[in-house]
Amino acid sequence: MDGWQRAFVLHGRPYSETSLLLDLFTEGHGRVRLLAKGARSRRSPLKGALQPFTPLLVRWGGKGEVKTLRSAEPVSLSLPLSGISLYSGLYVNELVSRVLEQETSYPSLFFDYLNCLQALAATTGSPEHALREFELALLGNLGYGVDFLHCAGSGEPVADEMTYRYREEKGFIASLVVDQLSFTGRELRALSERRFPDVLTLRAAKRFTRMALKPYLGGKPLKSRELFRQFVVKRPVRAS
Repeated sequence: MDGWQRAFVLHGRPYSETSLLLDLFTEGHGRVRLLAKGARSRRSPLKGALQPFTPLLVRWGGKGEVKTLRSAEPVSLSLPLSGISLYSGLYVNELVSRVLEQETSYPSLFFDYLNCLQALAATTGSPEHALREFELALLGNLGYGVDFLHCAGSGEPVADEMTYRYREEKGFIASLVVDQLSFTGRELRALSERRFPDVLTLRAAKRFTRMALKPYLGGKPLKSRELFRQFVVKRPVRAS
């Protein structure tokens, strides 16, 4: 491959005695799998640089599913993720690794990913807004097309106080049934705009993205969710 690509490491694992097998998310080629030969050796200039959340410029070459990393340079220091933000970043990385096909370009999603990491690094509170916005961007890039603003049954614009129930391959249809597949018109409008002004719309967004991403993830649970649960359980309770 000619030229440099902006990239982030999604995941890396040891390969042979001194190498790394990497999953990268790149601006121009989407998710790629690279072998970083000798990256774990003591004298490697790449030692410590090929970590998640570090902005990189990379070049690679070769044929087949696994290419060979030729060069990598960190653009800046790693984004400062810690605590809940760190586990949220790990979740985002696992999501991208699991649902994106290899070597398929998602240039706009790359910047949605970068914006998500920057928001997680900057937040001192809940990461929920950043996560829901990225999940909806991811679904859009996967071709998950759904009209949030019109009733799929009548074609009429959704009304804020009405309830609409999601039906697979059809959309949201006005219904008196209230369950996990039901959303108010106000919640659907928030989903369309990717803006969640309160707890109710934020909870509705999480419920929708969990439901919509499930077919892409299959039956295998996300490891990052389990790590997050363990982190929450282990956090010390602060005295009031």
